[in-house]
Amino acid sequence: MRPLSAAQLLEAWERGLGETRWRRALPLLAASSSDSTEGVAVLSVGERDRRLLQLREWVFGPELGSVVNCERCGERLEWTVDTKSLLAAPASLTEGGFTRDDYEVVFRLPNTLDLEVAGQTGDADLARAALLARCVTSASRGGVAVGPEELPESVTDALAEKMAEIDPQADVQMDLTCPACAYRWQALFDIESFFWTELQSWAQRILSEVHLLACAYGWREKDILELSAWRRQFYLGLVSG
Repeated sequence: MRPLSAAQLLEAWERGLGETRWRRALPLLAASSSDSTEGVAVLSVGERDRRLLQLREWVFGPELGSVVNCERCGERLEWTVDTKSLLAAPASLTEGGFTRDDYEVVFRLPNTLDLEVAGQTGDADLARAALLARCVTSASRGGVAVGPEELPESVTDALAEKMAEIDPQADVQMDLTCPACAYRWQALFDIESFFWTELQSWAQRILSEVHLLACAYGWREKDILELSAWRRQFYLGLVSG
């Protein structure tokens, strides 16, 4: 992977606007690596998120912060975390198998394309079924083949645990404590949504800066984006007086 210039980042963001909610980060990953958009789309979710964390650190720095409301009392809680503390071990493999309650299951790790198909169902149960159908490559009971939809809950729960064990970066949980009522809970940290929200704000701000400097000096967008952030801010200060 490699860092992106302001122009490359802006171009990848623009391409992401034309993608679905599940694919919007793929142009960012493709631009920062030698992989194509199709190539990064089939990375495991954990590997995708690992790369997004690295890219986010290059763009905005290692510190992440946000706010959340307490699940019990509604108190507003601010949290800050370092990207390195969110990094889990890389996936040990991309597929695996296990036996539970006389069922033998072989599976592969879900990727962005799987999440897209599951997410478009609009229902938690249907989404779970869609992921099973796509990620369970074979299943049998007592040597007799069965479909993913025939697997009991105990087996599908074991499958989820096995996937999380193999690819822990795909399921990063934040430990939160409410300062008002001391309630403790865990919240899923979604780097894709977090990074995209930050990137949206950055893109809107940088385009406004380009507009102001282009109007003031007649510079091309390309030339303005090649300026360092410090120099852009200096010129913006001169323009605003």
